Amino acid sequence: MRIWLAGLVFLGVAGTTLAADTSVTFHKDVLPILQKNCQSCHRPGQIAPMPFLTYEGTRPWAKAMKNAVVTRKMPPWFADPQYQHFMNDRSLKQADIDTIAKWADSGAPEGNPKDAPEAIKWPADGWDIQPDFVIDGPSIDVPAHPKGNVVEWQFITVPSGITKDTWFTSLEIRPSEPSVTHHICVFFKPHTDDVKYNTPVWADRPRDDEGYAEATAAGINGRGLPEGVTAGTMGIEGCYVPGQQSQDYRTHQAAKLLRAGTDVVFQVHYTPNGKAVTDRPRIGLTVAQEPPPQRYVSFGMSSPSDAKNFAIPPNTSNWASPPAIAEFTADAELVWMFPHMHVRGKEMTYVLTYPDGRKETILSVPRYDFNWQLGYDLATPIHIPKGTRLTVTAHYDNSANNKFNPDPSRTVYYGDMSWEEMMFPFFSVVVDKDVDAKKIMKIVRGVQADGA
Repeated sequence: MRIWLAGLVFLGVAGTTLAADTSVTFHKDVLPILQKNCQSCHRPGQIAPMPFLTYEGTRPWAKAMKNAVVTRKMPPWFADPQYQHFMNDRSLKQADIDTIAKWADSGAPEGNPKDAPEAIKWPADGWDIQPDFVIDGPSIDVPAHPKGNVVEWQFITVPSGITKDTWFTSLEIRPSEPSVTHHICVFFKPHTDDVKYNTPVWADRPRDDEGYAEATAAGINGRGLPEGVTAGTMGIEGCYVPGQQSQDYRTHQAAKLLRAGTDVVFQVHYTPNGKAVTDRPRIGLTVAQEPPPQRYVSFGMSSPSDAKNFAIPPNTSNWASPPAIAEFTADAELVWMFPHMHVRGKEMTYVLTYPDGRKETILSVPRYDFNWQLGYDLATPIHIPKGTRLTVTAHYDNSANNKFNPDPSRTVYYGDMSWEEMMFPFFSVVVDKDVDAKKIMKIVRGVQADGA
């Protein structure tokens, strides 16, 4: 009798646990989490391979979802939370992880559709933003099997179609063939009579049989920038990379100015996958109806990139790059940061040194992932007084422990291809709309490649 009663008690506890788990349903509990943290990528036309908009589309992936969130592989987010908070932080709270895990463990029940929140009205045609104006880029043929599997960076100029000075409040770049697109960046260039539209130009450099540039070609002159092609521009205005394709300045009540008659220079880098395709990238802009109170200004800088200063030794797991350093020559509000390295990139850290000597770490990315290159949009802008220095440091893993490392036995130099390396931190500030963008900062060490 006691054994039978003990069995009843055990069954009763198990039944209570099961009932608690099955109370977690898709429509009531899981869908709100997906809307907030996952659907920006997991919907048609975006980078994720499957949509998470409906129960039918999500249910087959329940166990995989649990594994991805429990291990914190998804959603991708790499900023150390002890330093700053970011408005685009997609990382899940532990309670959300527990909810998805319980839902998967209890058989992924649907629940009552009436419990579902209202569906998000995402922009049409797969855009992140709903553009007011679209600039069509060039048609670019990407070969299936180029020599050495290398397609050098190309620069192609097209007319913008902008007929009057226009303040734009967000920018999105969309390739039509993301499977072969390493990155696309754009420059805005004042029109000149000698421009040749839709004509690719590039910088050739000697490479070995594995596609690596010779050490003498490494560095700033070996980064795919043909002489004069971006002359007159203010630098890179925006980029598409895996994990990021848009920037929205509206969150900071700011905009950028696009002058009438401006041309657009597309900087494109493709990684062939064995299938010949033609990419047709586009740029989407949202447009301000009146001048904004603040101008959004983007910068990028590099560590020294010559072969003497930037050479990652073979079989080295934590090589420190020389730093990139900039000094602010006017007051500004720092709002956005974007670390960029290649497959051996390990970590990157941004540190401010204020005029009074105080230091502040404002971004630490301790686990950089080349496959998910993220921008970090500050929830609270950081005031930067004139005379402040920004120092960015980075480390690289050129060892066999790096599963993305194509060859740990090589010395790796600065270069264009993903199997070479870069140390290129971007950042953006907002200033009064009448401030001259060229007078906001100067480079102390490294090369200023971008500024808008």
